[in-house]
Amino acid sequence: MSECKKLGIGLAGFGTVGSGVWNTLEKNGDLISDRTGKGVSLQISKILVRDLAKTRATTSTVPREILTTDWHELVQDPAVDIVVELIGGTSDAFEIVAAALLAKKPVVTGNKALLAERGVELFAISRKMETPIFFEAAIAGGIPIVKTVQDSFVGNQIHSFTGIINGTSNYILEQMTLRGIDYPEALQEAQDLGYAEADPALDVNGWDAAHKAILLATLAYGFPIDPEQIYVTGIEQVRPTDISFAKSLGYVIKLLAIVRERDCGAVELRVQPSFIAKNHILAAVNGVFNAVAVNADAAGESLFYGRGAGQGPTASSVVADLVEAARDLAHTSRHRGFLPYREAGTLVPIEETTTAYYVRFDVTDQIGVVAQIASVLANHSIGISGTHSPVDSSNPDAEFVDMVFLLHTCPFGKLTKALAEIEALDCTNSAPVVFRIENLG
Repeated sequence: MSECKKLGIGLAGFGTVGSGVWNTLEKNGDLISDRTGKGVSLQISKILVRDLAKTRATTSTVPREILTTDWHELVQDPAVDIVVELIGGTSDAFEIVAAALLAKKPVVTGNKALLAERGVELFAISRKMETPIFFEAAIAGGIPIVKTVQDSFVGNQIHSFTGIINGTSNYILEQMTLRGIDYPEALQEAQDLGYAEADPALDVNGWDAAHKAILLATLAYGFPIDPEQIYVTGIEQVRPTDISFAKSLGYVIKLLAIVRERDCGAVELRVQPSFIAKNHILAAVNGVFNAVAVNADAAGESLFYGRGAGQGPTASSVVADLVEAARDLAHTSRHRGFLPYREAGTLVPIEETTTAYYVRFDVTDQIGVVAQIASVLANHSIGISGTHSPVDSSNPDAEFVDMVFLLHTCPFGKLTKALAEIEALDCTNSAPVVFRIENLG
């Protein structure tokens, strides 16, 4: 390649992150070129948009002739050397990424759902075409966790990841904790501030974090993971009662992603709201920040912390991947990017995972309620470490109350069977709400 080679970028998607990539390249283009080496410069040659007439904050500096509504035009443009997919979803995004790889054009994407759900197909094409996929922006925004796992930890056996990897849920839980507000109010505030989408489902139901956890697990353990095989619950059922009770016991509630290798070689992977000790370092991760704690055999314990979303941090990760893709094209040194290195692995069934538990029951206030619940738990050999019935001071005559049980460590499958029996009791009004009490050391 020549000493002053311009590499063209096809940018599929020009929303918050896409315009952030444009702004970063405009602002720091010379610096990025110097750091890429060999006089290689990155230039956006084509941008895929949904509506050519839409007014955009950066439109004044974007030449209209490089805009298109046809993704085929973007991928097939001979001036495009690298394709950046930022449109989201798993249908059109899959077509764009697959077509780019088949055209032997490296791909940069921040689409964690696409890779978690259809990565097996895309990585097969990547391997066949010897063309890499880079996806630093898909996990934890501006935190360079992907490159760290691929490069810095390449000689380590990774024992576990423990992460707070969804900033929206983290912000909501923090506001509920600090101000005592309920979930709907905290969610509305997150939406008003732009932290949560109009449809916040993937953030609050745990699946955004789960997609990222799947990618981390696949990076560390090398085999593809079916999303349908993992256990995911979100924060929708967290109540001020739960937060207050956690605080009184020295805990905070966080939406945790747990990825852990067992001694047998199987991998435990789950996402759920959890009690963690308030003096644990992850308890101090607040607002829209993310953190991933990594435990590796040689490196030991490491913590990676930073903004998990937003225009600047995510665009930073996209540009970092663009530089890696450009270096790969410029120097033709090796095939970078992620490919699974094992055909299959084993996930630990959720029923076999064990922790202590906090369980909240919605029950009728009648004599013998505690005894009925305790009897079922005892029949399943589940120990009780404490019980509590929070008093609703605003309605002392309420017929229904919340009954909280703290339970000793037991397999989740055993607990599930017991709770099914308790839910069928006449004194129980709805499904019990379960939070794990994590011992993170």
